[in-house]
Amino acid sequence: MAESLKLGVHGLLHELNTTLGTSYTQNIPSLSYLLSNCITQNYDFGTVYAQFRPFWHDLTAIEDSLYTGKKKDKDMQQRALVGNSIVDIKIPPQHVWDLYSNRVVPCWVIKNKQWPKPISHAWVDETDQNNVWMPINRYEWPVPIPKGANLDLIRIEMLNLGVEYTWLDVLCLRQKGGKREDLCAEEWQLDVATIGYLYHVAEVVVWYLSGLGQPLSLKEGDLDSDWSWFRWAWTLQEIGEDQIIAGDTEDGPLHAKPIDGEGHYADKVLTRFYKQLHALDNISPDSYDIFDKITGLASCLESAKIPAYYENQSLEDAWTALVNTIIPWLRGDLFFLYPEPGNMGKKWRPSWDQVIKEPLPTKDSCEAWVGWNEKENEDWCEGYCIEKATVLGLNMGNMEDADRFGKLIIDIYGEKHIFKVTAEHYHPIPEGIYTAISAHTTLERWVIGRRLPNDRLEKVSVLTLPNPKEREKLKNLQIMTKTLNFLV
Repeated sequence: MAESLKLGVHGLLHELNTTLGTSYTQNIPSLSYLLSNCITQNYDFGTVYAQFRPFWHDLTAIEDSLYTGKKKDKDMQQRALVGNSIVDIKIPPQHVWDLYSNRVVPCWVIKNKQWPKPISHAWVDETDQNNVWMPINRYEWPVPIPKGANLDLIRIEMLNLGVEYTWLDVLCLRQKGGKREDLCAEEWQLDVATIGYLYHVAEVVVWYLSGLGQPLSLKEGDLDSDWSWFRWAWTLQEIGEDQIIAGDTEDGPLHAKPIDGEGHYADKVLTRFYKQLHALDNISPDSYDIFDKITGLASCLESAKIPAYYENQSLEDAWTALVNTIIPWLRGDLFFLYPEPGNMGKKWRPSWDQVIKEPLPTKDSCEAWVGWNEKENEDWCEGYCIEKATVLGLNMGNMEDADRFGKLIIDIYGEKHIFKVTAEHYHPIPEGIYTAISAHTTLERWVIGRRLPNDRLEKVSVLTLPNPKEREKLKNLQIMTKTLNFLV
């Protein structure tokens, strides 16, 4: 028999009054009805307490808050997802962990729309974890936690940090194996794709770097493990503005002292740990679940909308969906800075296979713009175009020295104009005649490609015209035309 059923309305009200220091009676309008509904839902007292606590000291609008709040939240989620794209990433997660009541509750019960302070943690191998059924999430799904971890101790640590509501993936993101596993795909569409925004706006993120609820420790090989927190691309979106490292112990790594002024420690593993801690932008591209890379990138790249998450979607399709939604000047960087044509589908930007083998461009934005027509599925770039230009001297790649020097030759009525160009990469560019396009008035960065029918352009490579005087000379030739190019 459920706890609320045994207590009845009178017993539930008595427990709430005792816990919250009030003396309400059943004469308050709608209160008996709401408590009866909790009994019908088979809520235990912890769940009842979690739902009523935020509104208990102002019961005038409690019914409206509990019921219309749920509807408003559902409407917000439906508006956020349009087709396969999320047009509003600034939506709260669907569940949060109320640390006061020790229950997972819908996010809409949080009064004043405060954002929870999330937890980030390293995962462990399945052989080192247990799947535990527990009342915190009303036994909705088994919670995967490391062997030896205790959510009660994690809760105490978070409460000691002054946290009231938190978001923890294993508790707040529906897991497989539960009573309503069919809801996973629906909830993951939004939560997995947008959770990065929660970490972005959080006042503080709590890190468990050695595993959820585990004391922080380091030994040889930890930082190279597939399970290292630093090697999961997912953590790209979990860094946050301010962090607290949990699991600290008196003799733990956080209390080690450097042996010099250059950040070296007596233990090489400690030295590397602190270097990684201070250089989180250099998280390794190798991760256990490569799909996390794409979903993590979605929350790191600036975008007005991001693709929804579909577990069965191929890696290449997920990457394509992401590229279609990021802001146009980031697409421009992929076009003008990435040195090779795509090798799968689109030629104008790298495939996912290329992205994981060679880093994305890290130079400053070239301020180019590549648009996307969603209806026609057309990628386009308006730029300053030279229809015929000969490229020489860059046909030999050089792994040792990325910067290579060649020539761009333009023939105007038999007179050849020669410009010094640079390839800031090691990929060879076959000598030949190309169409060249630059999307910015500085004319510094160029894509060279093959002109196809119907104003289409097939990318071959990229090069740079580094000398401002050479660029001015090119402008004065007045041979460039501003052209709308459809990219294949």
